Amino acid sequence: MKIALIGYGKMGHIIENIAKSRGHEIVSIIDMHNQEEFDSENFKSADVAIEFTIPSNAEGNVRRCFEAGVPVVSGTTAWNDRLPAMKDICDAGNGTLLWASNFSVGVNIFKAVNRYLARMMNAFPQYTPRLVETHHIHKLDHPSGTAVTLAEELIEENDRIKSWTEPEEGKEIGADVLEIDHIRSGEIPGIHTVIWDSEQDSISITHSAKTREGFAIGAVLAAEWLADKKGFRTIDEMFGDLTGGSK
Repeated sequence: MKIALIGYGKMGHIIENIAKSRGHEIVSIIDMHNQEEFDSENFKSADVAIEFTIPSNAEGNVRRCFEAGVPVVSGTTAWNDRLPAMKDICDAGNGTLLWASNFSVGVNIFKAVNRYLARMMNAFPQYTPRLVETHHIHKLDHPSGTAVTLAEELIEENDRIKSWTEPEEGKEIGADVLEIDHIRSGEIPGIHTVIWDSEQDSISITHSAKTREGFAIGAVLAAEWLADKKGFRTIDEMFGDLTGGSK
């Protein structure tokens, strides 16, 4: 399969190595210094593009992929508010996109456990949830895109929790609000913990990434899956296929 890379930082280099190890060909690499490459024949020949850049560039990059007729996997976070417009373009038959806040296989298993636990807790109102995410000091946005996804899926499955917020000094958190706290430390790839606390005990589930390779492997798997698809696709669809229909 022919793959184009958009963004050539740490993640881009790791994705390149993994893609090559799986027998794929990197036909185009685009970063901020060679935007004209979007118009090249090499880029247009790609079966799929993988995009990991920054929030301010993501929408423009995805639109350039649509214009070139190249399906795109995007792992850039913190531009969720523009995704509905991207979905409209895909639904109109003018693009193919799979976006996810986290492509890690382990995180997507963790998400399924989080949804199941949130549903179970409907029967146990004595438990109140909160969420903590920890990342390296270079990550500027917070909460992480994965934390937001975990929060939104928890809210969808639990009748008592209506919204999420980050803690602020002097601000009280309502009983129907999920608190998301963030920590930035060292070179930690990513730790997400969901805690359900009561006066009697506490239940927590945690996913801890050891390296960035897990995200990159998932992104390449997504590219392989998306290459023959059309429209706006989701990570749940992909993992549903990979696991025989379960999400």
